[in-house]
Amino acid sequence: MQYLKEWEVHLKSLVDRESSLKLIVSGSAAAALSLKSQESGAGRFTDFLLPPLTFYEYLELLGEGALMEETEVGGRPLFRAEDLSRLNDHFLHYLNFGGYPEVVFSEAIQANPSRFIKSDIIDKVLLRDLPSLYGISDVQELNKLFTTLAFNTAGELSLQDLSMSSGVAKNTIKRYVEYLEAAFLIKVVHRIDESASRFRRARTFKVYLTNPSMRAALFAPVGADSPEVGALAETAVFSQ
Repeated sequence: MQYLKEWEVHLKSLVDRESSLKLIVSGSAAAALSLKSQESGAGRFTDFLLPPLTFYEYLELLGEGALMEETEVGGRPLFRAEDLSRLNDHFLHYLNFGGYPEVVFSEAIQANPSRFIKSDIIDKVLLRDLPSLYGISDVQELNKLFTTLAFNTAGELSLQDLSMSSGVAKNTIKRYVEYLEAAFLIKVVHRIDESASRFRRARTFKVYLTNPSMRAALFAPVGADSPEVGALAETAVFSQ
């Protein structure tokens, strides 16, 4: 929808003129769509953010929800795995392919995740949405930064290190990171002190992919013994 000029004006006009109509519009530039919706659609538009699948939703889609049994210990609700080995197999599959419903059910896409996830999702946002919305001229520079962040998901990073490794100025990297976060590709987590306040001079921060399966699409699926599993598991837990 974001490619239609003044879409919010046309939609508002339709809603006001035809009160019985229920209209659904979608777009991948979530930040821009939300802003226009708030400006023109007060009382008329309802925003829905569709995040990637949680592990629970993934299991339910596959009809494997019974793998987790809810129980109670000392008055506190807990979950117990009926078959821990099978649950672990599903979790590994979720890390690699579980974020998008279409991928979950398609062996063809799983055999070549870069074609669907990278080309149809990541590249559309990186190469089309963000440059058109924010006037980014060097798309390859942005793509290189996102690839670095994806490779190091759940890792602790600094603007200084990113600048040195990429040759891009720190202020530019800071803007790019803000753009990627606005596009819901990543989430930045800053360090806090004992009172939950952010450090004034914090030099490092953590970056998480909003969906761990994006890493498999950019590089390769991971196995149970891969050293990257820990970081992807942490990313998956955070994304829930």
